[in-house]
Amino acid sequence: MDNSITELRSVGAARAALLNKLGVYTVRDLLEHFPRGYDDRSHVAKIADLSPNVINTVRAVITSEPEIVFTGPRCVVKLQIKDDTGTLKIVWFNQAYLTHVFRKRDEYIFTGMVKEARSYTQSIALEMQSPEYEKWNEEKLLSGGRIVPIYTSAGKLGQKTLRALIYAALQSAAHIGEFMPPAVISAYRLCDRDHAVRSIHFPESDEDFFMARRRLVFDELLCSQLAMFRIKGRVKQENGITLKETDVCPFLNSLPFKFTSAQRTALNDIISDMRSGYVMNRLIQGDVGSGKTAVAMAAIFTAINNGFQAAVMAPTEVLARQHFTSFSEAFRPFNVCLELVTGGLSRSAKNMAYQRIGSGEARIIIGTHALIQEKLSFFRLGLVITDEQHRFGVNQRFTLSQKGEAPHVLVMTATPIPRTLALILYGDLDISVIDELPPGRQHIDTFYVNSGYRARLRAFIKKQLEAGRQAYIVCPMIDETEDSAMRAVNEYALEIGEALPGYKTAAIHGKMKADEKQGILEAFARNEIGALVSTTVIEVGINVPNATVMLVENADRYGLAQLHQLRGRVGRGAEKSYCILISDTRSKTAIRKLKAMTQSNDGFELSDLDLKLRGAGDFFGVRQHGLPEFKIANLYKDMDILKEAQKAALEVYGKETEELKAEVDRIYKFNDQANSPTL
Repeated sequence: MDNSITELRSVGAARAALLNKLGVYTVRDLLEHFPRGYDDRSHVAKIADLSPNVINTVRAVITSEPEIVFTGPRCVVKLQIKDDTGTLKIVWFNQAYLTHVFRKRDEYIFTGMVKEARSYTQSIALEMQSPEYEKWNEEKLLSGGRIVPIYTSAGKLGQKTLRALIYAALQSAAHIGEFMPPAVISAYRLCDRDHAVRSIHFPESDEDFFMARRRLVFDELLCSQLAMFRIKGRVKQENGITLKETDVCPFLNSLPFKFTSAQRTALNDIISDMRSGYVMNRLIQGDVGSGKTAVAMAAIFTAINNGFQAAVMAPTEVLARQHFTSFSEAFRPFNVCLELVTGGLSRSAKNMAYQRIGSGEARIIIGTHALIQEKLSFFRLGLVITDEQHRFGVNQRFTLSQKGEAPHVLVMTATPIPRTLALILYGDLDISVIDELPPGRQHIDTFYVNSGYRARLRAFIKKQLEAGRQAYIVCPMIDETEDSAMRAVNEYALEIGEALPGYKTAAIHGKMKADEKQGILEAFARNEIGALVSTTVIEVGINVPNATVMLVENADRYGLAQLHQLRGRVGRGAEKSYCILISDTRSKTAIRKLKAMTQSNDGFELSDLDLKLRGAGDFFGVRQHGLPEFKIANLYKDMDILKEAQKAALEVYGKETEELKAEVDRIYKFNDQANSPTL
């Protein structure tokens, strides 16, 4: 199973390179390259019964040698076939090599679109165009006469080639080893692993497919849960810093608002963890504006009053600087020294920061992933906080926590996650949910319109600016490259500037230097800029209460979670706020997504729909670092199987067989110091 794919016949260097692009390096990888769909070609029609304008499958004998005809620059290969009910012409376009493939009297199965065509006598006859074909073999059919797998492919690696390679790999594997305990197989009515892998690729029936898929999904979800239990179990067994009871009332009373009951509950969970004697590993999950950062500040107040340092890691320099400003303001009454560490610091500034951190002078350290640099050492790190947790992987969180002696770990995300999905993604964490917004938080009116409204919308934005308000405008996303995004933002900002004469507009994008970016954001916060044209760099952490309009061009290009984050940039002040989504999409899925945004301001409700529409793998727009992607499970469609797998994981955890332990080790690389979730 772990042999290189190059040991399979017909896999040379070029073909191996294409397979590598699919993440296939070994025979096991190939067998676990599961189909993305299927074509049911099991119904083989007679030629006399063929239906025009639909895809048909026929089994027939070739009655003539292939003929090639040139019509201008195009060549047409023609073939005549027959069965016991009639004859049929087949044509392919610009595939001259096919003249060397077919031979008279050979029997094939063909699957393709049947069309009506006029013959030279002007009579109408049926012909099949550009079909898939396979030589008839009673013992082995891979591409016709059966349920046929369809795979994600790469380059010139065609479906027939992939089917043949996977079939060859299945033939070379005498028996695919079982790792599931017999008691679990029996209790949850699972087929054996060997049958599941063979049947997922070449099912003999619908029942065969469903049985195979259920087993493979169960395997993935069970192993995921066991891995998370193992991480969580190890953390729970680790003795941590025990903090003494601290009166947080002075800090809470210094804030210009009162905590909601949900914030108080989350804070109580955190304080209880930090006084338990074990390392805290807790996730605070809350909607945009729910007050997670204030809860984190109160946790930090507890840590520094126990003589420890606290580190806050943000995914971007913009957000790190934003935190530094807000934390500095919040802790000013308590005369606490804060330090900002980002990649943009000069060498001398960085060295001075390292010195203040290492000596213990700096009590609160805020930064980007620069915090996990080798040269940075802390004096007495007691609390680690990562913000926007979905941007960080398990390894980065772990590396930062290694900077101290078993510090407590708190992670935050403003992306509402369905609770069951949270158990999968953050199974190593205890979870606190802040599901209550502070009093006075504005409801944001959201509209979805087409581009025909653009002129009216710009007039609306102008009225808002005339009233002293400000607007965010997220520019069209042309493609994913930074260069094109930068060009699009700059060109679009000029267009907006012309539409809003008399008001200052500015552009911001990811390729700007940190200082330049920060300067523009600070000018926007001071209301020196009326309209800020941006990429999604302003998705998180920007807090400008005077901004009342969020306009998103080409809104169908973004996920629901991201659109909800963007909407959360407005509605932070006392004035009525608006989110306007522009799109000309005709996609039913995209239209459903955009309409959902107009109907709900509830991030948790939207997250359920986002999971349903996009699946777990792309839920955040980025993949989870440090955790493998699911190859077959879909957490929305497979919720029932997930519940069974979670139940089974609880039953077997700590009593796993050696085979099951080895499988979890293999998938999650627990024995690989470079990649393991727990290192």
